[in-house]
Amino acid sequence: MMEYKISREEMQKWCSIPREELANQPDRRANIIIKDSRAEVAELIGNMMADEMIANNAAGKITKWVLPAGPEDQYKTFIRRVNEERISLKNLYVFHMDELLDWECRPFPVENNFHSCEGRMLARFYAKIDPELNVPEDHRIFPRVSDLDYPDEMCKKLGGIDTVWAGIGYKGLVACNECPESPYENRITVDQYAHGKTRVVRKNPDNIIAKSERSFGGCYDLCDHYMVTIGFGIMCSAKRCVAMITTGKWKQTVIRVLMFSQPTLEYPATLFTQYIPEVTICCDKVTADHPLSHGEIILSNENSKGEG
Repeated sequence: MMEYKISREEMQKWCSIPREELANQPDRRANIIIKDSRAEVAELIGNMMADEMIANNAAGKITKWVLPAGPEDQYKTFIRRVNEERISLKNLYVFHMDELLDWECRPFPVENNFHSCEGRMLARFYAKIDPELNVPEDHRIFPRVSDLDYPDEMCKKLGGIDTVWAGIGYKGLVACNECPESPYENRITVDQYAHGKTRVVRKNPDNIIAKSERSFGGCYDLCDHYMVTIGFGIMCSAKRCVAMITTGKWKQTVIRVLMFSQPTLEYPATLFTQYIPEVTICCDKVTADHPLSHGEIILSNENSKGEG
């Protein structure tokens, strides 16, 4: 069976839908919530996190999340509510998405900087929560090159994930699960990728370029080229995915692909709508917009017909 491939006609159709009409499309595969600003989206998601913890605590349930080291804006609202409302996180298990590795595939020192996802979460998330309420250390599951099987074994032991709180990349990466781009890689199917385990990966060039531009003034020498990442096997065990996509124009297309595309490894995030029952995209107005929806661009070869 051939794997699904997005056509130019489908891409133009999806990107031409005005943002005001996205939520009402009958063929959408994900929900979408559009706020005016990134700050409002972050507050919304932080409140969703706190509300889920309160509900599960009241029901006597454990809570199992996948959390990214970034975006992190939503954590401010969540942490504030945890501390102010005395929301216990003692029954929360956190599966962290990924960790950066150096050129020899070794982890960087655990510090609060660009090169350490664990260090950033320890400083910017756990350190800000009242110790009486905090997530127990043995409930914090970081992917490590020293024990790649541990996150998957814990996920299986706990019976899967409740919610994946995700950022989505320009080409649909989640954690560091990117499109397998080399023609010499194994012929990985969508289903195989959806059940993928924690592993070491080499970043695709577009990921390196994007990070170098965002964080290092284009100096790609400062970028990490390898990561250890949880696979889709853990994330696709979830009951729900909430995606925060608020980084503006360069994410406008991936929103449309996530909303309407069948699962394709060209945009790995599309696996969510196939394997997770509830997927919600939370974004701001700028990121939900698209130039094709204003008739400014035509994604076709019409202008070249008849030439030559």
